[in-house]
Amino acid sequence: MNGTSRTIEPHEPHWVTKAAFPVVMTIFYLTQIALGFAVYQSLYWLAVPLMLVSSHLMHGILIALHEASHGLLRKNRTLNEIDGILIAAFGGMSFSLYRVTHQSHHAHLATERDEELWPFVHPGVSRPARILAAILELGFGMLYTPFLFIRAFVRQGSTIRKKNLRRRIWAEFGVALCLWIVILGAVAWFGVWKYFIWIYLAPAWLAANMQSLRKYIEHVGLLGSTVNSSTRSIVARGWLGKLVAFTLLHEPFHGVHHRHSGLPHAKLPQFVALLEPAAPNDQPPFPSYWQAFRDLFRSLANPRVGAQWNIAEPVGTHHLAKAG
Repeated sequence: MNGTSRTIEPHEPHWVTKAAFPVVMTIFYLTQIALGFAVYQSLYWLAVPLMLVSSHLMHGILIALHEASHGLLRKNRTLNEIDGILIAAFGGMSFSLYRVTHQSHHAHLATERDEELWPFVHPGVSRPARILAAILELGFGMLYTPFLFIRAFVRQGSTIRKKNLRRRIWAEFGVALCLWIVILGAVAWFGVWKYFIWIYLAPAWLAANMQSLRKYIEHVGLLGSTVNSSTRSIVARGWLGKLVAFTLLHEPFHGVHHRHSGLPHAKLPQFVALLEPAAPNDQPPFPSYWQAFRDLFRSLANPRVGAQWNIAEPVGTHHLAKAG
């Protein structure tokens, strides 16, 4: 766990805040039902906005996978594991692989050992290759994100070496494969490809790209070595921004999460003071995702993460690249 520790606030979050995941899931199911009805009635003027809402809620469910990887989604450990395995399987992923790779992100944030931020943490990777990786991840996240984690598993020198863990990862991929054989078989048998595209494929594709963009907003373009200098956080002021944070399980308070990865998402807003800059290169929290995106956008022409870039390039070079 990175950063310094602070005393936990004595008051508990409101029960609604703590119930973010069940609320998101309930709204998601209702939206899916409405979307299916709109497609059935050929009301595509209604189906499009419902599909966009569904994609945002799917993004929130992907963050629930992240919470489960920290053991924070459910108080019951068995239910937490079941939810994690199921959410990962619907994305064609292994929950255990996601968890162990995400642990490297926390343990080695913005360093060359950070598997989630490959290849942007490696000064040896060429600029065109990093730009290509960004294009693929931001435009084809549904395919690129599983590739990123599978790469960490199968690459030469993988840090995932425990035999029991590797067997479990393969078994979870088997669960995902069987699940998708059943789903696609049923879709083909009943000839409901139109509904599959509208209700699952299109919103899932957008949700995966939303997750990729959020990851980039959180880290890409930051060349610091501490949590606050390598992480962008969002502290919304208006009701809409707070609603977005709620539906994303308070992931916008990302710097707090990196400092206290064992905190349930509902408690993250209590530690907003930790996001205030304490060193020259620290990033202050942004009031909206739009402003954080504008800060990210300037770095997409040369996407990098981590203080190792300051050593790899002559002083001033990275400022010129950012300006370009």
